[in-house]
Amino acid sequence: MIKEVEIVCPPGQHEDETVLTALASAAINIPQTRISGIKILKRSIDARGRKVLYRMQVRVFVDEPVQTESYNPQYKNVKDAKRVIIIGAGPAGIFAALQCIEQGLKPVILERGKDVKQRRRDLANINKQGLVNPESNYCFGEGGAGTYSDGKLYTRSTKRGDVNGVLKTFVAHGATEDILVDARPHIGTNKLPQIITAMRESILAAGGEVLFDTKVTVLMVAFGKIKGVQLANGEKLLADAVILATGHSAHDVFRMLHSQDILIEAKPFALGVRIEHPQEIIDRAQYHCEYRGPDLPPSYYNLVEQVEDRGVFSFCMCPGGIIAPCATAQDEIVVNGWSPSKRNNPFANSGTVVQINMEDVKGDMSDPFRMLNFQQQVEHMAFKAGGGNLVAPAQRMIDFVEGRVSADLPENSYLPGCKSVDLKEVLPEWIHNRLRKALPAFGRKMKGYYTNEAILVGVESRTSSPIKVPRDRQTFQHPQVAGLFPCGEGAGYAGGIISAAIDGVNCADGVARYFN
Repeated sequence: MIKEVEIVCPPGQHEDETVLTALASAAINIPQTRISGIKILKRSIDARGRKVLYRMQVRVFVDEPVQTESYNPQYKNVKDAKRVIIIGAGPAGIFAALQCIEQGLKPVILERGKDVKQRRRDLANINKQGLVNPESNYCFGEGGAGTYSDGKLYTRSTKRGDVNGVLKTFVAHGATEDILVDARPHIGTNKLPQIITAMRESILAAGGEVLFDTKVTVLMVAFGKIKGVQLANGEKLLADAVILATGHSAHDVFRMLHSQDILIEAKPFALGVRIEHPQEIIDRAQYHCEYRGPDLPPSYYNLVEQVEDRGVFSFCMCPGGIIAPCATAQDEIVVNGWSPSKRNNPFANSGTVVQINMEDVKGDMSDPFRMLNFQQQVEHMAFKAGGGNLVAPAQRMIDFVEGRVSADLPENSYLPGCKSVDLKEVLPEWIHNRLRKALPAFGRKMKGYYTNEAILVGVESRTSSPIKVPRDRQTFQHPQVAGLFPCGEGAGYAGGIISAAIDGVNCADGVARYFN
């Protein structure tokens, strides 16, 4: 007999199998001697009351052996199968490749950047010397932006595809089974490279191909159908289907499409700053105690406020994290955040941004680059305000709201360094004013949030793609080019690792239908 039930316990007991078995026994009113084991299905922290609790949905095995699940997929060999070119080796591209193999198709991934191991050298140059390699950085390279920006696996895109299937694929390639049960699953930037490498090895072992330092400069199209791609070195690769999964920062890809008269469109996005607090402030506010202790993870938050008909919200919150320099060109400042698996750094950071609608940005409404040009303008202003070498403009929180240049800046995690400036010089007035009004409101919602111990670092601008590559809802193909499948964040159809992975799977399935 198998039963499922919710059990509740205090921190410190949530990993004690003896305690959990006793709680399950009491919940289903069956003696412990009849319980052969339990399996945790879902686990979350409930901090709504004065006492923090763990809530768990568990499966209880009564009078029968515990059922275990294997996470070792057996991929078929597709070495000689029909070829599908996938541009980009981020989560959308990697999961598209794995799904192509499931569909009996041979994926050929073309990645402009380097593999995860080689990327580390370029990231070191960014952090220590302020030098940006435009082809290999926090955004470009194997695994995409997600590999070196935290590895959070939380998503609201549950209706788009099989979230659990994506998580199981990560487990099959080295992630812990915790990500299958935690309410806010997280892998960690320190562990993702090995997992991404294992995924590449699965693709190669099945007969797929992965080519690094390989930049696509032309889509080969004839009579409204994709025929392949041309590379920067002039080489041409033929294929009847191309999945375009290049990420939200591949601006040159958008310009390539436009130059070939392939339709792209401007789209709304969000822009603001990354805000960092000492982690202990967030823990005190969320856990209602002075000291979190070893049995609770660093806490997170999620805040939103409507200000003058625009949403101001936190996102990509990184407990125990680090603010990272994510520029893809030498003359811009772009910040993001990440956490290691243990989330054991002393700071908590979160993007805090203002929704930008199409009418907010002046210019020709028919110009597909209008929102992208606006994004780049703000990033260039941030670079100028910081003074170079990826030094970021920054301000203490209350100083920002009250219009003072901070006399000094608190210790923070941004390695290239911060410069005290008035962020009004960087942010457009209508974004600046909405942030100023939202932050005290956030402080009223979360005790301790509104403090001069917090630092605002500019700018958080790559929240999503400012350009959309349109596609048919049913076939996933571009409306003008048969066999071209716009995919993931860069095309405007995802917003994080899981949603991008799901979109990659969906596009690969679309390719299979197209071929059949």
